[in-house]
Amino acid sequence: MAANPELERASAAGAIAVDGGDLPLGGGLLALIRPALTLLEPDGVLAILSRSKSVDADLASWCRAERHELLGAEAAGDGTTRYLVRRGRFGARRTQDAADAGLPKRADAATGFAPFGSVVEPGGPVYPFDLVERDRVLPPEVTELYEQAVAAQWNAARDIPWSKVPRLEPALELAVSQVMSFLAENELSALYVPSRFISRIHPSYVAVAMFLATQMQDESRHIDVFLRRARATGSPPAISSATTSQSLYSLLQIDDFTESSFLLSVLGEGTFLDLLAFVERFAPDEATAELARRARIDEARHVHFGLAHVRHALSHDETLYPRLEAAVRSRAATLAGIGGVPAPVQDGLTIYAAGGSDPTRVARGHDAFRELLVTMHEGRIRRLRSAGFTDEQAAKISDLHTPNFM
Repeated sequence: MAANPELERASAAGAIAVDGGDLPLGGGLLALIRPALTLLEPDGVLAILSRSKSVDADLASWCRAERHELLGAEAAGDGTTRYLVRRGRFGARRTQDAADAGLPKRADAATGFAPFGSVVEPGGPVYPFDLVERDRVLPPEVTELYEQAVAAQWNAARDIPWSKVPRLEPALELAVSQVMSFLAENELSALYVPSRFISRIHPSYVAVAMFLATQMQDESRHIDVFLRRARATGSPPAISSATTSQSLYSLLQIDDFTESSFLLSVLGEGTFLDLLAFVERFAPDEATAELARRARIDEARHVHFGLAHVRHALSHDETLYPRLEAAVRSRAATLAGIGGVPAPVQDGLTIYAAGGSDPTRVARGHDAFRELLVTMHEGRIRRLRSAGFTDEQAAKISDLHTPNFM
């Protein structure tokens, strides 16, 4: 064979090698060649050792078809030929350099569902992911929160002492049914809202989608236990107010992921933490107290994610502060003219806290309900400060929050 200076330089550079033995190209050798080439950067050189007579012609044709370059061949002794193939620039590429310890600041929608770090062949479709900016999607704590969520899963049928649900006086039975139905109605929104964003998150940031999936599983379980408790003793149907419906509908109208997380998780579910603590504190039975306790632990994790997400996004984009405040104002405008907490919810929480219909106890229940509203306001302000808002901004936003709580 004629001397080939380029071949000699590639040989001297110590090209990566595969030993194909007697395998023909179409009889298994390609299963060794193709993966080896994907490990190389474009223009990297692969050495192929082969004793098959057919490889000489077949390899040249394959390289032309796949846009790699056959640099040449040389005898390697014992009937073996050494081929050198330079990887082309049009082959599969990595979604991210393996040496890069971090995720991309902006992900490429053309990599589709390819797991991070994998090699992607060209020619695939561009997926409709639009949440592709790391600093707007991926808070640093999300992996830890996901692991916590997986470890904390519980069973609605097994882990609540349903056999200990007692018969209560009619007024209290109705109050329990109203409160539990209200909780379930709001948790339905907390199930549906995150689902709108999962398909838009680029798989490079799949940890966020996986966490949202655990959040949806939590909400499913909460809906289950709240409705089981509402119907446990055959109480009359609860009332779903127009205020609640309008408030929850407005959450479905938010198209921005950060605004949605802010309204749902920081403000809404944050307020629900105080509501669930109230439900646990005044629970008329062990089962109700336990389901409220478990739901509150789950919701605390959702709020933690929302705060982490919003705090991280704000740290990279200060223009988000007025945008988030504007989102709260816009939502409040849809509920203009509504004077306060829906009457069925007020009444249900009052009788629930009172533990019955005795007038003396109802007075105490009313006071407890009024204290709950103060506690919710103070809790929202603390969380807003934690997210990075000033005291003045936090108080203003908390005052504007929906009277429906969520």
